[in-house]
Amino acid sequence: MPELPEVETVRRTLKHFVIGKEIKAIQVHYDKIIVGDSNRFVSTLTGQTIRDIDRLGKYLVFILDRDAFVSHLRMEGKYHLVDAAAPLNKHQHLSFVFSDGTALRYQDTRKFGRLELVSKETYPYDLPLSKLGPEPWEADPEAIYQKIHRSSLPIKTLLLDQRIMTGIGNIYANEICFSMSINPTTPGKRVSKKRITELIAVSKEILEQAIAQGGTTIHSFDANGITGLFQMQLKVHMQKVCPVCDGPITKEMVRGRGTYYCQACQKKKG
Repeated sequence: MPELPEVETVRRTLKHFVIGKEIKAIQVHYDKIIVGDSNRFVSTLTGQTIRDIDRLGKYLVFILDRDAFVSHLRMEGKYHLVDAAAPLNKHQHLSFVFSDGTALRYQDTRKFGRLELVSKETYPYDLPLSKLGPEPWEADPEAIYQKIHRSSLPIKTLLLDQRIMTGIGNIYANEICFSMSINPTTPGKRVSKKRITELIAVSKEILEQAIAQGGTTIHSFDANGITGLFQMQLKVHMQKVCPVCDGPITKEMVRGRGTYYCQACQKKKG
């Protein structure tokens, strides 16, 4: 699943391709990709020009002349800029046809991604974005501690809760826990305020490193064909041997998510 670094890479890449392009037509090939009335989505955005692309957590926000739309890539969502006359493949579910003869196509093998029309002026304060917690760069340690310190849920599960702190997904949660030498199954209530401050700092550091490398390409993430390189720096996710102690990396499911950690370096407390 694209996480914050991958979505940021998509945002930066798409800005080079689509800013200033006028939407001549929108072709919806799978209605459920659109949240709400797909006809309203099409009629509202047709004729407008893409002016900017924002990002909040794992969501892209396309800013147009008068309106905006949110795009959540979920598991397999991708955007490709193509010639408008290029044949459509079976996984391309929506096409923004531009006046210059190109088209931005949304491709999604699993059809989990969603696009939704939102207000250009108030989108950060409206659903679905208003439910998100702060990104690590804006996170207040005291506020995060207050959300975590009474919870019996594993710290990794809490890292994945986008209402607490947004942008972190499964891969980076594994890497953050390893970098902190904390067992991912440790209950949130066992994590001290000092460690929460460290957790935020480590989250920022790892996400910044991943952004600098263009994200992580594990399965099929790409930004118009540009793939990330951070997988070359992963220390624990999908690894076999711990880079610190040379012991085996354990994989287990933690509340339904594949979790990699070193039992020797990440001893459980509590």
